Amino acid sequence: MTQVATDTWPVQAESVQSEGVVRATEPTNSGWKARLRGIGPGLAAALAIAAVATVFGRLVPVIGGPVFAVILGTVLAAALPWMRHERLKPGVAVAGKGVLQASIVVLGTGLSLQEVARVGAKSLPVMLGTLTVALGGSWLFGRLLQVRGEVRTLIGIGTGICGASAIAATTAVIDAAEADVAYALGTIFTFNIIAVLAFPPLGHLLGMSNQAFGLWSGTAINDTSSVAAAAYAYSPAAGAYGIIVKLTRSLMLIPIVTTLAVVTSRRRQGTSAAVVRLPWHKIVPPFLLGFVAAAAADSLGLIPAGWHTGLQNLGTFLIATALAAIGLSLRPAELRKAGPRPLMLGAVLWICVVLTSLGLQAVTGTG
Repeated sequence: MTQVATDTWPVQAESVQSEGVVRATEPTNSGWKARLRGIGPGLAAALAIAAVATVFGRLVPVIGGPVFAVILGTVLAAALPWMRHERLKPGVAVAGKGVLQASIVVLGTGLSLQEVARVGAKSLPVMLGTLTVALGGSWLFGRLLQVRGEVRTLIGIGTGICGASAIAATTAVIDAAEADVAYALGTIFTFNIIAVLAFPPLGHLLGMSNQAFGLWSGTAINDTSSVAAAAYAYSPAAGAYGIIVKLTRSLMLIPIVTTLAVVTSRRRQGTSAAVVRLPWHKIVPPFLLGFVAAAAADSLGLIPAGWHTGLQNLGTFLIATALAAIGLSLRPAELRKAGPRPLMLGAVLWICVVLTSLGLQAVTGTG
């Protein structure tokens, strides 16, 4: 006789002997409780790691909470076998994807469309030029270095747009392997740290104006926290300009990730069918719509100015939670298989973007 395991999914089963089937009614009210019990341990572990990483990130802002989160998650998974227990996997999976998508929406609240309009027009040539170099270079040099597709995509978009946030958004639509995400993050953050330490003295050596340095840091440094650290170390005026450029640059996430969603959906379906045949949520992921809606709400003044700092801190904490989950899912052996080539790709791309930003400022007179 067919049995239904009521301890794993709370449904009421009714045996219909004449038809030889079992009919299950709708889940009982305890269904969501069972779901929470299933994801609770893993999600709690990721949140706890993110909390500790956030403290470390405030002590060492050059590195930041998200970096500490992926490092702590990886170390704990390697050192403590129980952190890899099957019971933690459902919650870790939710943190690695669902929480990650939520973080992108929350971070959208810090992007004012009015600020983008004021600064974007002048900085657009440099931003588009560096983005083109990063994406084109990831394809060209990635193939030359024989870096596999998803890793070079993540490194290229992370370098060209906004570091961890861009990698997070891209991961949400292409379902990259945890090892690929971790390697891309490690590569991006390595050059973030180098940039924070090297950019201010180089800027003074080159005699750059506050606006020129803000534009340089905003287009050639990946994560917002690193842009702020480098630009404000140069001067308050450079810091303010660099942050606006960086937030404008973040808008590039929308067309790039939407295009990736379309390409990924087609590849999985094994067809070249027209876009209109794809489900809308495959073409434009809901979290991207949320990102745009959050930015629009801020632009319309619907989000009180006093909330901005808290929302940005929340978004960063959610990203740290997602990266902690990725660290918990990571297996060091998988990273070793990747070898040094992804790091070499990140170095080449970063140098190209740094030089392109300086060159385009000189050519266009935007510095």
